[in-house]
Amino acid sequence: MKKRTARLSMLGFVLALAAGAGAQAMTLREFHTLEVKEKKEGKAYASYYLVGVLEGLREASDTARRTGQKPLFCVDGRRLEPSMARSLFQAELKRNAELYEADMPVQLVLSSALQNSFRCAS
Repeated sequence: MKKRTARLSMLGFVLALAAGAGAQAMTLREFHTLEVKEKKEGKAYASYYLVGVLEGLREASDTARRTGQKPLFCVDGRRLEPSMARSLFQAELKRNAELYEADMPVQLVLSSALQNSFRCAS
């Protein structure tokens, strides 16, 4: 539990930096609305958003590693492709539904999914 709290704190810091830079994080409620509002296009836009979040989190993790900090997650030669963003996101929501509220950012869910799926060696 202590490790999870530390990871959530680090993610909160990353999100705060992004918000300070003018980026607006999409909430789970907004994401769901986007998916259902426009049947075909909404789901495609939501998928593109997830891919962007995945790539941003991967870059943040890689940057942390390059600068000597502990990365958020470790791919270490395993397969992580943009097409995996939605399945990782949905699996995390299903696995830990009780943790997430509608006003939480999509990035929080996907970051947790990546941390659970691509754990770093201690």
